[in-house]
Amino acid sequence: MQAWLLKPWAKPLVFTLCLLPFAWLFYAAFTDGLGANPAEALLRQTGDWTLRFLCIVLAVTPLRQLTGWNLLVRYRRMLGLYVFFYACLHLLCYAWFDMGLDWGDIVADIPKRPFILVGFTTWLVLLVLAVTSPKFVLKALGGKRWQWLHRAVYATVPLALLHFFWMRAGKNNFAEVAVYAVILSTLLAWRVVRAIKK
Repeated sequence: MQAWLLKPWAKPLVFTLCLLPFAWLFYAAFTDGLGANPAEALLRQTGDWTLRFLCIVLAVTPLRQLTGWNLLVRYRRMLGLYVFFYACLHLLCYAWFDMGLDWGDIVADIPKRPFILVGFTTWLVLLVLAVTSPKFVLKALGGKRWQWLHRAVYATVPLALLHFFWMRAGKNNFAEVAVYAVILSTLLAWRVVRAIKK
């Protein structure tokens, strides 16, 4: 597996695979493949893919430690930027379909509704992580400070889950919330156990 991760086509392949959900949503939006309420479907599915990529990013370290595939770390930054990419799409869907891109209304709406405020706060944390992800920022901050800053990704887990919980509370549908909560809690617990053992 390590040898495959070093292949020159490996990163472009992963990059393309990560774009497939976006490509499918884009295609479905223009071919009436999103059901009776395409706006709601886009909002929901971009949120789902943000959570899925968050799970994938947090799974890199446990998978690397379990398998010894240390080269997986080369893909973590790209996967993290895809979390931010799908979070931006999710925010854009809210701003466009719910608020009609009226920025005054959007600014007024964010503090009024707790689940919107929590979702926007999650996006702000992801924005900081995305802006500071380039290598020149790592060099400017220094390894320890950069690593400390990027541990903020763990703060996105409870925020994202709370946002998702409130989104599903309106329909009294918590099954998916429970699934993501178990996966993300397991991935965080792995880190806690490793830290205690060290």
